Amino acid sequence: MTRHKNFTGGISFVALGVALAASLPTAALAQDAAGTATDEAAAEAPAEEPGIIVTGFRQALQTAVNLKKDQIGIAEAFSAEDIGKLPDVSIAETLGRLPGLAVQRIDGRAQSLSVRGLGPDYSSSLLNGREVVSSGDNRAVEYDQYPSELIDQGVVYKTPYAGLIGQGLAGTVDLRTIRPLSKKKRIVALSARAEVNEDGSLNPDVRGYGYRATGTYVDQFADDTIGLALGLSYQSSPSQVERFRAWGYPNDAGFTVLGGMKPFAKSVLLNRLGAFGTLEFQPSSEWNSSIDVFYADYKEKQPQRGIEFPFNPGWGAGTTISANSGGSAPNSVTFSGVQPVVRNDFDRKDTTTFAAGWNTKYENDDVILTADVSYSMSDRRLQQIESYSGLSYAANATAPSDVVTAIRTDKGFPFTFTNVINYADTNLIQLTDPRGWGGGIVQAGFINDTETRDELWTGKLEAVGKVESGLIDRLVVGVAYADRTKARDITQNFLSLRGPSANVANGATTRLPIPQEALLGSANSLAFLGLGPQVAYDPFVLLNNGTYIRTGVESSSLPFPGDWTVKEKVFTGYSRADIKTMLGGMELTGNVGVQVVFTDQSSQGFNSPGGVGSVQTPVSEGEKYSNVLPSLSLNLALNEEMKLRFGAARTLARPRMDQLNASQNASVSNSPLLPLNTIFSGSGGNPRLRPYLSDGLDLSYEWYFGGEGYLSLAAYYKRLNDFVNPNASVTRDFSYLVPSLTPAQQQAFLATGSNTTGFVSGPDNTAKGRIYGFEASLALPFRSVVPALEGFGFQSSVSYTSSKLTITDRQSGNTFTATVPGLSKWVVNSTVYFEKSGFESRLSHRYRSSYLAEFIGISASRDFRQTFAESIFDAQIGYRFGEGSALNGLSVTLQALNLTDEPFVNFADGNTANVIDYERYGRTYLLGASYRF
Repeated sequence: MTRHKNFTGGISFVALGVALAASLPTAALAQDAAGTATDEAAAEAPAEEPGIIVTGFRQALQTAVNLKKDQIGIAEAFSAEDIGKLPDVSIAETLGRLPGLAVQRIDGRAQSLSVRGLGPDYSSSLLNGREVVSSGDNRAVEYDQYPSELIDQGVVYKTPYAGLIGQGLAGTVDLRTIRPLSKKKRIVALSARAEVNEDGSLNPDVRGYGYRATGTYVDQFADDTIGLALGLSYQSSPSQVERFRAWGYPNDAGFTVLGGMKPFAKSVLLNRLGAFGTLEFQPSSEWNSSIDVFYADYKEKQPQRGIEFPFNPGWGAGTTISANSGGSAPNSVTFSGVQPVVRNDFDRKDTTTFAAGWNTKYENDDVILTADVSYSMSDRRLQQIESYSGLSYAANATAPSDVVTAIRTDKGFPFTFTNVINYADTNLIQLTDPRGWGGGIVQAGFINDTETRDELWTGKLEAVGKVESGLIDRLVVGVAYADRTKARDITQNFLSLRGPSANVANGATTRLPIPQEALLGSANSLAFLGLGPQVAYDPFVLLNNGTYIRTGVESSSLPFPGDWTVKEKVFTGYSRADIKTMLGGMELTGNVGVQVVFTDQSSQGFNSPGGVGSVQTPVSEGEKYSNVLPSLSLNLALNEEMKLRFGAARTLARPRMDQLNASQNASVSNSPLLPLNTIFSGSGGNPRLRPYLSDGLDLSYEWYFGGEGYLSLAAYYKRLNDFVNPNASVTRDFSYLVPSLTPAQQQAFLATGSNTTGFVSGPDNTAKGRIYGFEASLALPFRSVVPALEGFGFQSSVSYTSSKLTITDRQSGNTFTATVPGLSKWVVNSTVYFEKSGFESRLSHRYRSSYLAEFIGISASRDFRQTFAESIFDAQIGYRFGEGSALNGLSVTLQALNLTDEPFVNFADGNTANVIDYERYGRTYLLGASYRF
């Protein structure tokens, strides 16, 4: 059967009304910036044609063009339409509309960013030019931490330059807040938006509507020598997810069936308070000093309710197939004896982020001296509770069971179902371990409680000499230092029921009615699959009132979780020559330079064989190394409107922090294992990992016209080295386990010649490859073609990326190819807009072809699956009251997101019929108003 999805999805009347009135683009243009002192000046001086005054989105386009037009390297840029108003509802949405960039939706929100086909592991993010921490186990910044209303502009560097500290392999995203002295006047701006999802709320403990409010104040004092910018933003934003998740598709019975499923209805409520402040001091034209502070308090709760159904008899489900419609993949299959797990799961995430930096610069006719220091910190606690209830303890043939029929569909969710049991009946459905997952322990639930802290200190000194020799314009030297520490502490517990013991052999309680104080009634969580209501309750109540007791995983055969700390000290020295000369009557600018990066990395963790009574042994490992990163950027002005750019550079991306962890879980065999002839093996991180390296070439042609008009053609090639294979095998020493060997293990150990080494499954630098592609982008104001179409415009970009990644297996020496995570071969972003006489409308389309997406797996592990292509439409209409109106300064906006209700779908085994995840998010509507004094 060919798997398909409904791309149009049916547009609601409200969405259709917005779409017909609108046309939505990215407020971001595209291509070139190398982070020089011209950024702010360009951003504040939109190039307007005589007699034409633009505001709002068109002004943002012009600002973005000027932000990048006079830069040296190849980049993308975006700018706010007005104070406190980016073109999209989130930073990730805005970034995802830039040429060569794409985003992955997580719980319906754009979050994970890919740059030129490389996922978030291979790019880096800066705030006001400084490295910042991340809240998760990885380095990748969660853009939801940063309120879009507090960001003024941003640049995505696709080619680096010596002096760009914290650069990524694929690109570097630099988010920038307001520079108060550059605004040159007092600004007070207030805005508010209400939002609602068309599905309301899927769970009783999260409402179906939300709101956002922002206030910004900018002013100058003391004859414009002191500037102050303050911003405050609060957001309470819900999203809804209907998710089908399959276990797999076995054919044990001689035909393909759904092996089991874990569907959920998830509600996500994001509550975020964000604030920033900038104090800028410029006592003379030579001196400028500024202090930036950013703070965010981010809280997210995610109740999700569903039922986990085991179907396939061959997987120990205890079921029988009582009927099927025939064929190799029957359209209808009936399973009898089904004993499912009713799930009431809940995730809570609390994150605090803080960043502060001080920058001072002195400039005269001969030199520029700059000093910068910064500190950033993130604290996150993530609690993930799984709560189980069901028909009986430890499914067996004599217990009650259900009869479930799975029916394949032609569109939308891959199956619909019928069943018999009422899962909302609390006399029937009780707290228990329905499948006996705990073995001898009553596992009525499970909890991951993870605390992550990330701290980063940075410093930078730079000196620029103004040479103006006819070829070399400036000589630059600098040093930078970064000291970073990230630590994760994870606690995992079985949740057993109160009683004399958690062990069945010692009289454990195997079933309990759900306490009245925890009940939330019933929820039609799985109505989207044709199933009836289920019981809904709050598992945190059960945890707090003593219904649940915690049982450590140390009491089971599970491997211990990996607590770890990773420390990095990075010293960078760099030098650069800025070029400015004439070539054949055309101006040639650019730079050539080199960074030398010294790294001292280390990790502390624990080694353990897991199992009952196992001991955790502290371990510490690390590595010191250096990298030389040369770079060259050339920019040839063919005329005043056309530029030809060339870049060549070596770049790096540091490994994921969780991959650098020193912890490992070991196992010991009772007989020798080949090929090492050892009884030891394990899995864990690798503190000796080196960075990913890339040698890249870039070429770009650009033509600017009509203020916001722009045409670009670009091509690039990257040769990838020391690429990290997350599933490699490395040799480690297991001598710490020798004293704890059992007699049988001791005998096997002696038979190996007392070999204490063994393979550990984990990451290693055993892959290499290449990635290449092209990008074409066009921003066309229609008045450039037909003057009568003043106000209309169109933007579009097309990106193609291809890659090949070769991995070497250290055990066998064999090589095989793999897919680069996050890479879509085709990415298309298109927008049509109209803006004139205060009226604003936009319609935007975002497309990316199939790619290998990252997911959170069991116990917060990583998982990857191939996705379907995505095609997403958004729309916006609004009106801005201008001068002469009693409402001058007021603007109102109506937005509709995900107009066609595009699902997120992934599949397994290269077969699009074998859908694993099918997620539907619904349409979201936002109505807002802003006022600028």
